[in-house]
Amino acid sequence: MVSKNQAIVSTKSGKLEGFIENDLYVFKGIPYAVPPIGTLRWMPPQTVKPWDGVRPAKKYGSYAPQNPMPVAAPGMPVFEKELQDEDCLFLNIWTPGLDDARRPVMFWIHGGAFIIGSGTEPFLEGGKLAKRGDIVLVSINYRLGAFGFLNLKEITGGKILATGNEGLLDQITALEWVHNNIAAFGGNPDNITVFGFSAGGMSIGNLLGMPLAHGKFHKAINRSGAANIVGPLEDMVRISEEYVRIFNLKGKDVDSLRNLKTQELLDGQQQLGNKLRETEYRMTPFQPVVDGNVIPEWPIEAIRKGSAKNIPVLAGNTLDEMKAMTAMEPAMRNMDEAGMVKRLNDLLPPEMVPGLIKNYRDILKKRGGSSSPSDILGTLNVDLMFRIPTIRLVETQRDAGMPVYNYLFTYKSPAMGGILGAMHGSDNPLLFGNLDAQLNGTGPEVENLALKIQDSCAAFARTGDPSCESIGKWPVYGAKRMTMMLDKNPRVEVAPYEDERKAWDKIDLLFTRPI
Repeated sequence: MVSKNQAIVSTKSGKLEGFIENDLYVFKGIPYAVPPIGTLRWMPPQTVKPWDGVRPAKKYGSYAPQNPMPVAAPGMPVFEKELQDEDCLFLNIWTPGLDDARRPVMFWIHGGAFIIGSGTEPFLEGGKLAKRGDIVLVSINYRLGAFGFLNLKEITGGKILATGNEGLLDQITALEWVHNNIAAFGGNPDNITVFGFSAGGMSIGNLLGMPLAHGKFHKAINRSGAANIVGPLEDMVRISEEYVRIFNLKGKDVDSLRNLKTQELLDGQQQLGNKLRETEYRMTPFQPVVDGNVIPEWPIEAIRKGSAKNIPVLAGNTLDEMKAMTAMEPAMRNMDEAGMVKRLNDLLPPEMVPGLIKNYRDILKKRGGSSSPSDILGTLNVDLMFRIPTIRLVETQRDAGMPVYNYLFTYKSPAMGGILGAMHGSDNPLLFGNLDAQLNGTGPEVENLALKIQDSCAAFARTGDPSCESIGKWPVYGAKRMTMMLDKNPRVEVAPYEDERKAWDKIDLLFTRPI
């Protein structure tokens, strides 16, 4: 039922009342699972129970409890404490019409190192992309940090069933809700594209390899993520044991664990995170885990075996993913040779480190840039964490016979006098059409680039091919490694930054983790 000022939709969960804004129908704060509170803390999500009457859907629901990000950067939103709650499993929908048009559905998974973020960030509000692309846009919240990625099954002897992948199970449950209900919002349940950034992209890399996610989506856009950010079980069990010890508890103290308050769990997460940042250079202690059940094997191996068959993939990175970290962290800015070697020895098999340092020093000199330890480490980290895993993902899916597309976002942010370059996440406001003057600048060049990015992603969601009138022909990533360079004037290049890619040719990336 639609009137001039309201919209009421009937779903399998019950009726929802949204609102109309800028010629779009908007529904916010839709519960897609039972609140994971009380005895359901750390449990797999349960299907939401139908409600009676008409449920208001006019404001965002709470998002996952979280601490401030360890390293702040321009454009990073502030996540207010009063808007956080363990009852956080909500989604939001923007749609151009409540009809039977069967529009493509784009399902956004936010980033934040698996410890911060929400589907309600101002730069990522979905209305403009939904309207321009004539698509139905969905954003979600999911459990984060110790609430969504803490393995307790092993250390409690199975008394708490948390595998450490509950945050991913939340995403799958939200996808199931969308598949079952999105037709009522003018969407096509048989054409769902998952797209996400950073930890959201890393989540998508995991979903591509997870049997439980099979058939839940049909295309994937992986932005600054990959399919290798997942920990071995023994590593995540060790971290879980360290976390529990912070509270002077052991795994057998199940009731005491369940009775810990939200803020106590966050304080413990902060304490463990601070320790691991100093000793293991981890930005976050928590991440998905190869538990043998939810994630049976390394996702990239599952993809290689065909777990993501029939799923076209569009994936890429920003050129300077790690520059914000380098600029905002004094230890990185002032890194000397010994410090660089030590950090790389802790991140990589030590026998690989001298060769990589030499290769990257030569590459940076060849390109005419600085080859200081800080710059070598920052550039090498971009490839270790982001670009090379992305290339491995598209190559693996390409070799499985699927159409894949690659991009590199090179438009430099004007923030902090331009020293951040094309930093991590600086492309997101362009994708959603919510430009930030400080982060992205202003004027027709960046505005036109934003429209081209929106058009190409909407085209991919519609057909599986990002080619469109505004950006032109976007070739598949094949043997020539054709890559779309997203800058003021987008263009296709053959094998950009090939020297860096070759430096990793014979190196297995299964040992990597969030930094």
